[in-house]
Amino acid sequence: MGDGHDRGALGFPAFPARKGGRARGQSFWAKAWTEAVEDTWPEEEPLKKGRAFSRTGRIGPIAVSPGRITAEVYGGESAHTTVLTLQELDDDQWDLLWEKTADRPAETEALLAGDLPEDLLEAAEDARVRLLPGYGDLDADCDCDTFDHPCPHATALSYQISWLLDEEPRLLLLARGRTADEALDELKSVLLLRAMTDAGEEDDGDGQEPEEAAEAAEAAEAEAAEAAVYESHRAAYARPAPALPALPPLPEPPPLDDEPATGIEADPLERLVADAAVRARELLAYTHGSATRPAPPLDLWRDTVRIAATHPDPRVPARLRESCGRPQELDRAAEAWRTGGPAGLDVLEHPWVPSAQETARARTVLAAGWEGDELPPIEVDGNHWNLTGRGLQLRRGRDGRWYPYRERAGTWWPAGTPDSDPAAALAELLDA
Repeated sequence: MGDGHDRGALGFPAFPARKGGRARGQSFWAKAWTEAVEDTWPEEEPLKKGRAFSRTGRIGPIAVSPGRITAEVYGGESAHTTVLTLQELDDDQWDLLWEKTADRPAETEALLAGDLPEDLLEAAEDARVRLLPGYGDLDADCDCDTFDHPCPHATALSYQISWLLDEEPRLLLLARGRTADEALDELKSVLLLRAMTDAGEEDDGDGQEPEEAAEAAEAAEAEAAEAAVYESHRAAYARPAPALPALPPLPEPPPLDDEPATGIEADPLERLVADAAVRARELLAYTHGSATRPAPPLDLWRDTVRIAATHPDPRVPARLRESCGRPQELDRAAEAWRTGGPAGLDVLEHPWVPSAQETARARTVLAAGWEGDELPPIEVDGNHWNLTGRGLQLRRGRDGRWYPYRERAGTWWPAGTPDSDPAAALAELLDA
């Protein structure tokens, strides 16, 4: 079957940049692949650099073919070709693997249904063949000038392979030399040969012809495949329905004339129309279920902030800034409203102390979303999480979201949209 690397080659689009989060895949096969790679290349520094580089979005489309994984990587203005090579299993090794797999009905049924069962590793061990990479059969080549071997580009590519295995674990078979269809055909051949052999042995007692045995084996195989398809359909229907998409944004306001229609600066009719549209959208969000309760009435200050943050005419915030008596506070409050609405303003103006359990849970989520050696040091003060010495801060809102803040001249300013995941919010803040 070793007729070149192009046989059965599959291409995958480049992964976008990941703002923080884990560099290792999370499925069984992804974790097994990553552990095997890290055991093969045990030096921590190249692996650490590779984890960081894998999330930069600078690795191009990935091609996986028998015994070969390639990608273009971009470092600065230079482009490099990075290649991972794996030894392909020979025909005898594949035959032995499928013989051992055929001894396991559950694994056989899963393979026929298009899955890659976890216990296939045990069948591979019984057959004394290696599915996962190991010392001596995994190599890396890159035309960069890095002295490390493997270079960060190669280790980054190996981590991205674990992301692919999260979605399609059968790529592991392709990397070892068999496409999914070829592997399935070979397994079916082993099953058919066994059925014919068993039928031939039984023929001495019941007179069944080999042709009849073959037909019976094919019928049994078809029945098993049909049952597997039914089971996959049943599992699909059992999945919870995804959440409905968010409401569309408000349409852009019409362009304002140079002269207000009433002859009064900051035409009050336009302001009232814009305000009514915003309030109507809030009520519509509650009606659609995307808001937990209707927007409460606003006091004078909060309504001033809302108008300054949302009014399309820039003359309105300027007038409010002059008349409210708190111009600097209004600018900062309007920015908070633009990033998080009333909840964002509450986070700006009202610090609070979450329970110890909430803080512990948040720490756990944050640690789980980042590699342990890459999480920056953080000091917690109530609902304020300060990145030590960086002038950056996350604030936990009472709505469960995390609001990014940045220090400007000794004052904390909102720095972006909130996120329910503290790891994602932290990564976005660091990236910005």
